[in-house]
Amino acid sequence: MRVWERGSGETLACGTGACATACACASQGLTGREVTVALRGGELHIRWEEADGHVYMTGPARTVFEGEWPDRAL
Repeated sequence: MRVWERGSGETLACGTGACATACACASQGLTGREVTVALRGGELHIRWEEADGHVYMTGPARTVFEGEWPDRAL
C-alpha cells in the first residue's frame, strides 16, 4: 500500500489507512480477515476480528523525524 498525505506528499506508512485497506479487501472477498500490509516504511499485520468487529494492528514503530517548534507566534 502506498500513502499520499495531502500537503505532505508520499509518506512511509499510515496505520489507519492500512486497517481501512485490509477491511475493504476482506469485505470484498479479496483477502481473509488477517493480512500483512506492506508499506514503504515496513509491514503491518492487520486482523479484523469477526466476533467483535474490532480491528487489531501490530507492527514496528520507529522515529523518522525530529524537530523543534519555534517559541514565537507564527
